[in-house]
Amino acid sequence: MSSIELLPDELWNECEPLLPPHAPQPKGGRPPVPDRLCLRGLLFILRSGMAYALLPTDVFGVSGVTCWRRLRDWTRAGVWPELHRRILNRLGKLAEIDQSKAVIDSQSVRAVFGGRIPARTR
Repeated sequence: MSSIELLPDELWNECEPLLPPHAPQPKGGRPPVPDRLCLRGLLFILRSGMAYALLPTDVFGVSGVTCWRRLRDWTRAGVWPELHRRILNRLGKLAEIDQSKAVIDSQSVRAVFGGRIPARTR
């Protein structure tokens, strides 16, 4: 699977207008990594299930951490749900979604103030 297949021009052209512009950097600094590289890296990470830190930077031209930050920024800006929907719709049309396998991700959160225990646990 090459990285080019993950984000064809047709899908990129559909997703690009949804992405927020990058804030100007009046003090200079390093220019932001192109959004297309970040989205392509994210698609690979999501498709393969690999950890962000393991994304091969030399292959994708972007680090996994940068992809994670861009996902965070897009989520905060409220555009990730629509991007995700469009990507899933495209994959569905191409019959590229295998629903025989699924991963459910959850997070355990500590109850800061404790909670009521209904009965003694044996």
